[in-house]
Amino acid sequence: MTDTLYPPPSSPVRIGTRGSRLALWQAHYIRDRLTELGADVDITVIKTQGDRIQDVPLADMEGKGFFTKELEEAQLAGEVDLAVHSMKDLGTDMPAGLALAAMVGREDPRESLLIRRECVDGNRPEGTLLPLASGARMGTSAARRQAQLRDLRPDLEIADLRGNVPTRVNKLREGQYDAILLAKAGLSRLELDLSDLIVIDLPVDRFVPAPAQGMLAIQCRDEQPWLDFIGQLHATEAARAVAAERRLLAALEGGCQLPFGVNVAPDGDDFRLLAFWRSEDEDKSPLHLDLHGEDPDALADEALQAIRDAEESDA
Repeated sequence: MTDTLYPPPSSPVRIGTRGSRLALWQAHYIRDRLTELGADVDITVIKTQGDRIQDVPLADMEGKGFFTKELEEAQLAGEVDLAVHSMKDLGTDMPAGLALAAMVGREDPRESLLIRRECVDGNRPEGTLLPLASGARMGTSAARRQAQLRDLRPDLEIADLRGNVPTRVNKLREGQYDAILLAKAGLSRLELDLSDLIVIDLPVDRFVPAPAQGMLAIQCRDEQPWLDFIGQLHATEAARAVAAERRLLAALEGGCQLPFGVNVAPDGDDFRLLAFWRSEDEDKSPLHLDLHGEDPDALADEALQAIRDAEESDA
């Protein structure tokens, strides 16, 4: 947060959000933070393309902004004043007239592996990252997750999985899948009872999360009063690492369809960048990066060069 206090530009402040339980949790969290700054806040639910289309894998959907486009249009039309997004869903190309006002409240960025108890392979050594029997059915639609699963366990059956977080968990319980992958941040925020399942949080150096996973983004019209007011919530230190992750994502022109993960985090007095990237040629081995340095942006540039070099070697 900044030290200067700015008043809200209008009253009430209108937040646009998707209608899932997790999106509403995020919107209410930001509402409470803005209320602490003296604002009256209303919340408006807006359905996005990603919410409407549930029978198509994300990797097969055209374009970008599946979960953000309608929220952005509502801001530009003056129907809402700002929108709260999961940062990993927000594209790096901001529409003209909109701006990223604040990054807020990064949770644990790890992936959580959820397994039905009867599907755990007890014959595998203790500490096995993915303790599933050969041929187990794993649910996920993210290209990044699918690529890492194929790299780690090519014997698994990978099946598309869509829906909000509770829906995905229920599909697992119903036996449609033996295991699924979800962001730990969403599970923590919703405080779901998962006591009937085996939950394993995957280390980021073994399974790399999406860029900006766990961070919230507040987007608003590119107008200084709004930027000043919302900017009071900006998490400066955490945002430095996330900005480097998004810097690399932007350079790769990526989105949900890109088999790419990156995590930047403080490492003592320096930073550590972990990345996973797979080329379009699936016969090529994926690239794993583990870089250390004092400047996260410089690490992102170093990672980009390594990926570009790998692309050229594949050509």
